[in-house]
Amino acid sequence: MGKMIYLDNAATTKTAPEVVEAMLPYFTEFYGNASTVYDFAANSKAAIAKARQQIADVIGAKKEEIYFTAGGSESDNWALKATFEAYKNKGNHIITTKIEHHAILHTCEYLEKERGAKVTYLDVDENGFIDLDELQKAITPETILISVMAANNEIGTLEPLKEIGQIAHEHGILFHTDAVQAVGHIPVNVKDMNVDMLSVSAHKFHGPKGVGFLYARKGILLTNIIYGGAQERSKRAGTENMASIVGMATAIKEATDHLEENAAKVTAMRNRLIDGLKGIERSRINGDLEHHLPGTLNMCFEGIEGESLLLLLDAKGICASSGSACTSGSLDPSHVLLSIGVPVEIAHGSLRLSISEYNTMEQMDHIVESVPGVVDYLRSISPVWERIKKEENK
Repeated sequence: MGKMIYLDNAATTKTAPEVVEAMLPYFTEFYGNASTVYDFAANSKAAIAKARQQIADVIGAKKEEIYFTAGGSESDNWALKATFEAYKNKGNHIITTKIEHHAILHTCEYLEKERGAKVTYLDVDENGFIDLDELQKAITPETILISVMAANNEIGTLEPLKEIGQIAHEHGILFHTDAVQAVGHIPVNVKDMNVDMLSVSAHKFHGPKGVGFLYARKGILLTNIIYGGAQERSKRAGTENMASIVGMATAIKEATDHLEENAAKVTAMRNRLIDGLKGIERSRINGDLEHHLPGTLNMCFEGIEGESLLLLLDAKGICASSGSACTSGSLDPSHVLLSIGVPVEIAHGSLRLSISEYNTMEQMDHIVESVPGVVDYLRSISPVWERIKKEENK
């Protein structure tokens, strides 16, 4: 093929050319600090106001409900920590799931260890869905927040947000969703989905890195986690990241304006991968195939290590990712795959391919041609695979 094939769009995306073009003037021409009073800053103020309105319109919110942040992790931290501090007189119980992004899980761990929070981590089924009855049972008079991700970053499963939000509101509980993987890829409307707070990161939908936003419904008590100036209605201090805010607004509008056509294109490519790879011996597809992000495919191949698979695919010009994460010097299997019941030894052999509209069907064909051979080679040198085959032949 010659050229690199990028299939790790769930990790980050290419910044779209029209986004870069929209950002450039705010580095060189309209670089005034929006918090100043002179006329030169007027363009900066107007650009921020326009971006805030564009973003609010996309998710069905009011502009004063959008708070700019440095990305999804900050937005997640802010939503959980601020809610806990603001509502601790009402209770100290948070409900989340075992398959959340670490920005949620590690923040919950901090709140448990350092702030006295009680956290319930809901189980999920083999496709990654929570059980709404289990959610109901987990609620106590002390519950102040339910936080469930919109779309899982590893397996792509879409949680039933509307129903979760309805349950939360019936009990007078706030509902937050980490929508980092969802916004720009599936329709998201905070009113329809009964969402009180929502986290977003621009680099997941062809915007720049280092910028995101938190939607917080008007009326919610939102404490600060960054103090200093009066930016973001005195809720989040720091000189505004002008160019990136403009870039994020451009990217989110572009993504949602072409949502259906992009989803159709990406789904067709994903289906090509499924058709071409599902026949590999002792392979499995992880996540629900119906309620699913258009472009995410997660598979496991028994008898191999995901890291070796990635290195050999990289040698063929294919950029992908595994469910394994390097933690404390040891390669641990994905907490998401373990939570959906994938055995540890199989979870180690995982591959995530995440597609964008910049990919092509020709690239999918190349991947379908490449992966089986790489898997076969790794199995040929794997003592684990040798043991599996011996047990089969007994």
